[in-house]
Amino acid sequence: MTTDADDFSDDARAFEQVLGTGDPVRVGSFRFWFADRRWEWSDEVAQMHGHLPGAVQPTTELLLAHKHPEDREQVATILARSVDNGEPFSSRHRIVDTAGVIHDVIVVGDTMTDDDNLVVGTAGYYIDVTGTLQQQRQETLDAALPELYAARAAIEQAKGALIVIYGIDADQAFRLLTWRSQETNTKLRLLATQLMAELRTLADSAAAVRPRFDHLLLTVHERVQQD
Repeated sequence: MTTDADDFSDDARAFEQVLGTGDPVRVGSFRFWFADRRWEWSDEVAQMHGHLPGAVQPTTELLLAHKHPEDREQVATILARSVDNGEPFSSRHRIVDTAGVIHDVIVVGDTMTDDDNLVVGTAGYYIDVTGTLQQQRQETLDAALPELYAARAAIEQAKGALIVIYGIDADQAFRLLTWRSQETNTKLRLLATQLMAELRTLADSAAAVRPRFDHLLLTVHERVQQD
């Protein structure tokens, strides 16, 4: 499923709710138009970069300036390739906010289309994975554990896939799965099981795995058969 340019949603607060209140915002949404390289970001993404909501207009130059110096060239290359090929912008890299704090982020994107179903840009989420599982509220973990025990194999396999695709650790992979479970109101074990079932189809294609996996992660809940 692609994202329509007139249907931008700023509802990524679900992941912050998973982690509990008091911690920095963990997820925010964005849109990027290929033609004029125009950006929109949610208040959450602005805050990740250290800006007050609505205080600045995001631009490619501003976003690249916030990238960690060691990651800036890599992200600039990915972004240029995204524009040239009309592909979603996806990456894992570090950003430096206005206070000099480094954030480890994953960008998960999908294609954005216009009314004629033509690809005009990319839209998705910035996910801050700087913290660890231990920073979550204990009640959140307690709520997730029964499903974890019920389908440990599927969840561990899904975590393994996220670790390989995004280069994150096991705690961060579990947080990412929990975010999708909470935001889509889909049971964790069912989401993991469906994700692994569909992941096998990616191996049958010569196309780049990362963009297809991003799309799979953002849409897999639509094909889950609920208990």
